Parts: sequence; C-alpha cells; structure tokens
Amino acid sequence: MPDGLPAQPQGLRLRNRRAVLAAIRRLRRAARVDVARDTGISAATVTSITAELVAEGLVEEVLDEAPEPGERGGARGRPRVLLRVRPDAFLVCGAKISEDHITVTLMDFEGGEQLNHVARMPRGSDSAAPVAGHLRAAVAEALTLLGRDFGALDCLGVGLPGFLEASRRLVHWSPCFRARDVDFGALLDEAFPCPVFLDNDANLAALAEQWFGYGKGVPEFLVVTIEHGVGMGIVLDHKLYRGGRGIGAEFGHTKVELDGALCRCGQRGCLEAYVADYALLREATTALDLGARPVDRQAELDALFAAAKAGDAMALSIFNRAGRMFSLALANLVNIFDPALIIFSGEQMRYDFLYGARVLDQMRDNALCLDRPPPEVRVHKWGDRLWAMGAAALAIDGLTDRVLGTRASDQSESRPGRTGPSAPAY
Repeated sequence: MPDGLPAQPQGLRLRNRRAVLAAIRRLRRAARVDVARDTGISAATVTSITAELVAEGLVEEVLDEAPEPGERGGARGRPRVLLRVRPDAFLVCGAKISEDHITVTLMDFEGGEQLNHVARMPRGSDSAAPVAGHLRAAVAEALTLLGRDFGALDCLGVGLPGFLEASRRLVHWSPCFRARDVDFGALLDEAFPCPVFLDNDANLAALAEQWFGYGKGVPEFLVVTIEHGVGMGIVLDHKLYRGGRGIGAEFGHTKVELDGALCRCGQRGCLEAYVADYALLREATTALDLGARPVDRQAELDALFAAAKAGDAMALSIFNRAGRMFSLALANLVNIFDPALIIFSGEQMRYDFLYGARVLDQMRDNALCLDRPPPEVRVHKWGDRLWAMGAAALAIDGLTDRVLGTRASDQSESRPGRTGPSAPAY
C-alpha cells in the first residue's frame, strides 16, 4: 500500500512491524535509513513504525557514539540519532533441562545476558511434574541472585532433549521423563505466571548460534550437537526449520546400521546409539577395565578419553568406531543439505576423536565430489550455557510476536513496556 494512506492492512502492518524490529535487533544500532535499506520497506513506513515502537517502549533512541566526519575532516555538528531495542522493556529467562541439572540464563530484551545459574536435579526426578517443579525452583534461585522475583519475569523459554512439537508444547519422548506424550506445556503454565515456550534443545542450540555465535548473519547453516544424545538444528533462509509437522531434524535417530545397537529411544541402529556418551560408556563397560568405578558419567567418559589418548587399543577402537559412524552420517547431511557451514556444539566436543581431521576427511570422502570446496566446519565449546541462551532467544522471539501482534491489532492504545505506565499485554 502506498505511503500516505490512512492505514495498512493489519497483516501487512504486522509483518512490517516485525521486520523493522528484527532489523533493529540485528543491526544493534541503526539509523532509520539503515533500517529502510535493510528491510526494503519505504522510509516513510519505517519512520511511522519506529515512532510506534518508541512510544510503546520496545525501541529507544540513542546518539551515535562515533559520528561520521564532515567534509573537512572534523566531526559533524550534530551526531546521528540511532535506534536500538530497549533492554529494560522486558526480562526474559531461558532454561535447559538436562537429566541431572538445569541451566538458567536471565536476559534483557536486547539479548544481553544478566545472569547464568546452574541447579542440580535431584536423583529420581524422572517424571514430568517434579521436573517442572525443579525448573521453577531453579528459575526462582536465578531471579533471587539477580535481586528480582517472579513478578519481574515476562517470559520463559525451555529446552530439553527428545522428540518435541514446539507449537503444541508436547513432549512425545524425552530421556528426562519416563512417560511418553507428556503435555509439558500445561505443567509449565501451572508452574509459571508468564508465557512459556518449549522446544527441542538442539533447535535452541541453532538459535543461540544464530543470535550470539558463529551463525550470526549466515543465511543457512547446520548445528550438530553431541552430548547425552545427538541432535541437529537447521537454519534455512535465516529461519529455524523444524520439519513439516514440527519434529524434524532428528539427526541422532537416523539409521546407520540395520538391526544395530539399541538406542534409548527404543529403536535399533540409530546414530546416537554409537556416538552419544551412553553408547561410548556401554562399550567401555563391557570391553575395558577402568579400575575403581568413578562416581559419575562424566568422570567415566574422561577416564575413557584419557585411556584413548594414552594409546589404549580398546579405548581407541571405541572412539574410532564412533568417528566412522559419525563421518558417514555427516556425509549424508552434506549430500542432502549442501550446507556452507556446519557447527559442532556440545559437551562431547572435548573429545576430538569425534571431529578431528580423520573424521572430517572421511566425511569429505563420502560426500559428493564436486568442483568446489567442502563445507566449513567450526567447533563451538559453549557447554550448557549455549542451550540456555538459545532458550532465552526463543522466549524473546515468542514474546516479541505476542506483543507486536497485540499492539498491531489495537493501534489506538498506547501499551508501553514493563517500565512504562502499564504492563505488557500478552
């Protein structure tokens, strides 16, 4: 619709509002002309939308800290006015649930991390209701450390391993629960007074890389995670891809051997059953004498890795077999997606047998041989903080959609952020 008409259709107006706010977030500090150039939206429409976003408390104006030089080399008389996402508009939380601990991060609306906190998960907490309770306690602890309470929290993003439908917040299967087909979203709604978003943890790793890591500004890339399980996040055209029905990208459960090793999902021959930490330990338990049994799984893995580094033939064979399986699966990813970038993330990135030169060479040997370089492979050893930051990004995305959608539907009202006269409308 041409500029100057009284209003745009609501769908177009909402899309433009989302695009403008996303551009300001992506550019960090941007003049209105920069936003118009980045989005392809007319300057007049950008000016109108940014005025709304400033009035609503979602965006604020700041002075350019480094104004461009004038014609004679001196600084121009008046610095440019730039826009940025207003950090204190909302407080969001991201949490990663693991089998024995919960990692929590608190962020402002701009994406600045305020606090990171890890809480142990009591043993025996393998049903959904207690896990939701432990999550609430972990978030409460983090808020207390920040000097805030639940009344200050605007949104929560949660990630956990397994087969999840993010749109329904339904957990079909997760190693964190005994039960299947758990309506975990309903339990989280009971536990928290704010909107809660849920997703597979590998998807959140991809979001974290897109917002804060090696995927920033990259239109297409894959994130492969190796921890207690094997996961994958897919970003296509700057958007997270979850599959046609919401539970795609289950790289760890692609089959690498017919009727092969038993996977914890209940099927056989999954990649995860050869590469994940429990798979490595299963072989080590039957094949190696590691002396006095360590007190936890991580200590066992470290002992196995140390034995391989010391040249123990059996330990080396365990990692080499896992590396061969992993390289074949990676070659399949290259042949299917033709990615320019693959990012490896997760705790097991400490064990370079799974991503060393030998594994990458085997991946390239089994990928289609074309007259162009292979995909770039990068390793990011973030640990669980990565997943929690991705969960916070999920929360910011979800909260942004709700706030923009609500306010676009009623342009006659002014609804500032939490620090303004009224609370956000969910």
